[in-house]
Parts: sequence; C-alpha cells; structure tokens
Amino acid sequence: MQGGRGTAIRREISKVTIKTVLRASAALSALVLTTGIAQAQDTTRACLITKTDINPFFVKMKEGATAKANELGIELMTFAGRVDGDHETQQQAVESCIAAGVSGILITASDTKAIVDPLSQARDAGILVIALDTPLDPIDAADATFATDNREAGRLIGAWAAGKMGDAAADARIALLNLSASAPSVDVLRNQGFLEGFGIDVGNPDVMGDETDPRIVGGDVTSGNEEGGRQAMESLLQRDPGINLVYTINEPAAAGAYEALRSFGREGDVTIVSVDGGCPGVQNVAEGVIGATSQQYPLLMASMGIEAIAAFAADGTLPETSEGLEFTNTGVNLVTGDAVDGVESISVEEGLERCWG
Repeated sequence: MQGGRGTAIRREISKVTIKTVLRASAALSALVLTTGIAQAQDTTRACLITKTDINPFFVKMKEGATAKANELGIELMTFAGRVDGDHETQQQAVESCIAAGVSGILITASDTKAIVDPLSQARDAGILVIALDTPLDPIDAADATFATDNREAGRLIGAWAAGKMGDAAADARIALLNLSASAPSVDVLRNQGFLEGFGIDVGNPDVMGDETDPRIVGGDVTSGNEEGGRQAMESLLQRDPGINLVYTINEPAAAGAYEALRSFGREGDVTIVSVDGGCPGVQNVAEGVIGATSQQYPLLMASMGIEAIAAFAADGTLPETSEGLEFTNTGVNLVTGDAVDGVESISVEEGLERCWG
C-alpha cells in the first residue's frame, strides 16, 4: 500500500513538474516572439520603385539606394515596371509597400498623374513619399522630390545645339524623340527645355506638341529604350529625310536613333543631343555618337532619398527644397567634347569620372 501511495505521489509530482516546465517554455516562447516583433517594428523599412530595372539610369539608382540603406541599417524593398510606362506594376508595388508598413517610398513614376491616388493612400497611412527624378503631377502629391532640374537639363542641350549650328540653326530640321504618350513630367520638362534653349517659342511650357515653329519635323515616343529610339527615328526620317538635329529623352534612345541614322547613311551629318550622362552615354559623346548630353546624378538622388526616410522615421523631419524651386535639386552638368561659347559645360574626361555618382 505504501509503495502504491509513493508511486501515485511521484506521478502527481511529475505532472506538476511537466506543467510547470510547459508553462515556463510557453512564457519563454511568448517572450521571444514579442521581442522579435518589437525588433521588427524597430527596423525601418523603405521601398524603391523605378520605371524599369533594365535602363542603366535606374540600375544606378537602385545601387545608390541599396548602398545607403545597408549603411543606415534600413530594410529596402525594390520594385520596377516591366518597361518604361508600366503604371500598373508600379501601382501594385505601392500597394505592397503599404501592406509591408514601410516608413517611406521612393518612386520614379511612369504615369505621374495616375500614380497620385495610390500614393495618397500611402501618405494617409503615414508613409513618406519621395519622387526621384520625375516630379509627380501635381508636384505636391509627394512629400518631397529629389531630382535633376530637368528643364535646365533640356535647356543646356538646346543652347549647345543652337551654338554648335550657328547660323544654320535658322534652317534646322528637328526631330523630337520623347518618352511616352502619357507625357510624364520629365518628358515635358526636358522637351520644352530643349526647345527653349534652342530659341523656339514653346507656347504653353507645360504641354508638348503645341509649337508652331516650322523647323520642328515632329516627335515620336521611344519608351526610353534603344529599340524605341531606332523605330522613332526611322519613322521621322521617312517623314523628312533632311532631319539634321535630333533631341532624345535619354541616351538609350539616342543610341537607337544613331543606329537608324547609320542605316540611312546619315550618321555623319546629324547632331544628336540627349540627357542622362551615364557612363555608356558619355562614352558615346567621346565617340561622336552624341554631340552633348546633360549629366544627372541618380545615385545621389537615391542615397539622399534613403537618408530622408531615415530622418523621417527617427523624428518626423521632412526634406527641404532648394532655394527658388519646388524640389531638391541634385545637379546637372552639360558634357561635351566640343564646348560652345556661352554654354557652361564639363569635358568628356570629367564626365566619365563623374558618371552617375
């Protein structure tokens, strides 16, 4: 009997011990889980949404954002459209960023008007929205914009082209290779800046295509890539084989335009100007493919954007705009191997040293 009672008592003690261990284990698991959640909540998250992940400009932008995020301990999510102009993919990316509870979104918008509503939802959720390179329409649909002065970038290449042509500018035959039919702000700013720099009355400076100057042969869209530039150039050459000045939205489009001109045997007597200042583009300036290009600094844009998100997450600080502008100007320089009086520029050598820092 005593042995039976002792066995029963030991069993009860074992049950109590097991329950105690299980409770302690559960409490420890809950503590670990809670700590993990707290640590996750302490991690600042950010999103970068670019137009594509193919264009070297956006590759460099991603590089700058990633490096700065790693430096500051920020968890960075990156997204890109399938092609320049892919608004739907960018909208889905914004929704994913909101769901992830990020502190800030950096975006180069393909459709600067249509993306405003999705981004307003992000701002309503307390997320800092920063436009990179391409201002939203309206510009105050973002909390801040870090960008090249794109109108100035266009004006520089327009003024250079006018100076390069001299008296012949009065009889220029101009082709305009733009970005997309949606005409995002960067498209309008560069196009209109180029025409103003060349000395053409642009009519409404916020609209492309309302100009009446007979020197303009016409414009076409390129989607900002080489194949688009080639097709647009071929189309415009069929309209007027005498084209002698080509404006391009960016350097991949310029490379495509050059290939089209070469197929027509016109590469030696047509001047191409562009915007971007990437290393391949500056090399094309060195080789005579492009006469002059306006150099931007996308790595700087993106790294400044990440720093702004870190400051906002820390204490709610908002970025400041550059004096006299509605955005933070990240700088622009004209790069050419053939400097023109009255138009400030840097050499090809300096352009290669600075390309996309």
